[in-house]
Amino acid sequence: MNTSITPTAANPLKLGTRRSPLAMAQAEETRRRLCAAHGWDEDVIELVTVVASGDQVLDRPLAEIGGKALWTKELDAWLADGNIDFAVHSMKDVETERPATLMIAAVLPREDVRDVLVGAESVAAIPAGARVGTSAPRRAAQMLHSRPDLTVVGFRGNVATRLAKLEAGEADVTLLAAAGLNRLGQSAVGSPLPSDTWLPAPAQGAIGVECLAARADLVALLDAIDHKPSHAAVMAERALLRGLGGTCHSPIALLTTAEGTNLTLRAALFSPDGAERIEASATFPAGDNDGPAALARTLLASAPEAIRRHFTGS
Repeated sequence: MNTSITPTAANPLKLGTRRSPLAMAQAEETRRRLCAAHGWDEDVIELVTVVASGDQVLDRPLAEIGGKALWTKELDAWLADGNIDFAVHSMKDVETERPATLMIAAVLPREDVRDVLVGAESVAAIPAGARVGTSAPRRAAQMLHSRPDLTVVGFRGNVATRLAKLEAGEADVTLLAAAGLNRLGQSAVGSPLPSDTWLPAPAQGAIGVECLAARADLVALLDAIDHKPSHAAVMAERALLRGLGGTCHSPIALLTTAEGTNLTLRAALFSPDGAERIEASATFPAGDNDGPAALARTLLASAPEAIRRHFTGS
């Protein structure tokens, strides 16, 4: 693919990433794919690391200290200032409303979307009254809906930190993303939960690459590694979130399946305590944002107040 960009080791493209082990693994994968697509040596892409605000405060839930923007704001500023050419993100950690100056130019092939339960073989096998370590509203609500006898305790940090907290007895079980474990070479950890009965998070397992929308040269370059089916599914899930007016406090779980050029989006909303749950689904052509928007309206119209108050859509 021809572009106007010809990076060299002396004048490399700069890829911004958080400094956590998982973020670095995702950045390495992005670099490998981009260099393979264009026939470059890997030293023509420099990884530029930042300690994100979300990685600095680990004793409080993310929703209490600024939400998902704490994963992206430093990289956003570096893009705006020209300190980096593009940035790599876990798409489930990217806030739904992004600056118009930025563009998700590529989504890599999506990894396993499932959650992994660590500390028990299944949700049913968790001992009565056990403590579940998680700071994710979706995981907490979904677990309490299935097992109201359990107690949720706050649990934040990278994979190694959370596994260490579990080993130290701060909780009896915890939940991790299968995609993250796979990318870290830890696929043997825990028991994956079936995605048809335990719905994942929006955009779980997807890596996005973002650049300035005005950089047509970079947009064209990144198109070579854009996995169109993954991109379409992630954008549909983000469109649903936008229609719902979901925030970091909003417990939502969903699953996207593809058949031909159509996507089926199955979504469940919860009250934070798990007592209330509603579900609906819709099928629509990939790339059609009207389908997710209509599904959002359907869900909100049937949602009880205990759920509805945690979404701002109409």
